[in-house]
Amino acid sequence: MLFSRFKTHLPTPEEALPGRPERDFAVPDRHTVLGNPLLGPYPDGLEVADFALGCFWGAERKFWQADGVWTTLVGYQGGLTPHPTYEEVCSGHTGHTEAVRVVFDPAVVPYSALLKLFWESHDPTQGFRQGNDVGTQYRSAIHTHSTAQQQAAEASRDAYRKVLQSSGYGDITTEILPADASRPFYPAEGYHQQYLSSSKNPNGYCGIGGTGVACPIGLAEAPSSDG
Repeated sequence: MLFSRFKTHLPTPEEALPGRPERDFAVPDRHTVLGNPLLGPYPDGLEVADFALGCFWGAERKFWQADGVWTTLVGYQGGLTPHPTYEEVCSGHTGHTEAVRVVFDPAVVPYSALLKLFWESHDPTQGFRQGNDVGTQYRSAIHTHSTAQQQAAEASRDAYRKVLQSSGYGDITTEILPADASRPFYPAEGYHQQYLSSSKNPNGYCGIGGTGVACPIGLAEAPSSDG
């Protein structure tokens, strides 16, 4: 019963697992598909975006297939427990959501295009679930890296909310918060990175699926940096 409660209840600081001062597992050096470093350093001119849209296996594949994306990696974000493990996140006692970090070239793919891909690749109205996957780690979230990203994300949410509601969906539950020191991105274990690549699990589980409602991203254009 305790486990079931934490599937749909974010833990308080008192309830959260203690975690650890540093990561106790290795993260691969390079992207299985794109061949570029996962943890950096990243070339000048590239930008970082963080998205959570359900199980991160399928979510990551959506983004690494997009033109202009230099590398992707999966991890845990928006919770309380420092350097959590996958098992801890799935327990519901860390508060993290499964996230994808996207490193991209804004000259090739603007942030607005990534937002469109994010919104259209899942159902952002489901709260602590995505399809058959139930739990706080499956909630929808955008963690932004600049004022411009925050403004663009909020504008895209407001525009998409209107078309979703006109199509019979409920309100968007997506969190849009800065990716600051209080919401660090913790890389996931190596076996989760590029899990659905052809060299690992090309026919593996993917619970990602959109609503079929197009996002009017043109209403939410904004610069991709604070410039």
